[in-house]
Amino acid sequence: MADRTELRALAPPAFTHAVPALLEIYEAAMRPPTEQLPGRAAVMVSHAGYPGFASVVAVEGERPLGFAYAFHGREGQWWHDVVTQGLRDHGRSRHARRYLADPLEIAEVHVLPEAQNRGLGRSLLHALCAGRPEPTAVLSTRTGPSPARHLYRSCGFVEVLESFSFPGSPDQPFSIMAARLPLLGPGTRRPRGRSPWWPWTG
Repeated sequence: MADRTELRALAPPAFTHAVPALLEIYEAAMRPPTEQLPGRAAVMVSHAGYPGFASVVAVEGERPLGFAYAFHGREGQWWHDVVTQGLRDHGRSRHARRYLADPLEIAEVHVLPEAQNRGLGRSLLHALCAGRPEPTAVLSTRTGPSPARHLYRSCGFVEVLESFSFPGSPDQPFSIMAARLPLLGPGTRRPRGRSPWWPWTG
């Protein structure tokens, strides 16, 4: 990670306040249809109220370059229940028990395109997972070769379900990936700058 870049942890209230600026990073990285952005913002705000919520932002000066957030996954949450049922439907109940019984659910990891290939995604991912009480981490990423999948695999994630379609998105298959915690590789220090209310200029 570049020397001028700092990782900052955001408590739920600060994260909620920052969602409009973080959504700009999400839009630049993922290029979703514009009409989907209000719904994504609402989901991010709701996730901030989940148990065990944690978020990390990479900033250069006061400019946000990337962010990641996660929370404790449990029965009754949409992603957790849909993926658990998907694993069972594909004869992988053992994976559901192994990885989804007590997981850290990684919801988003995004870096601005112009700031990629600097190790920011890896630093965000390791900071997010460091010191967590959960034994496993789980996430979903688009199926097919991508820098994101390469990153996740290098950190110890493995595919537990391929080409999975979430309800409402039948034409956009995802890979469900899981890892044992702590993650593999360097960069497991906790983020610096723990104050949740740093000046936001996004």
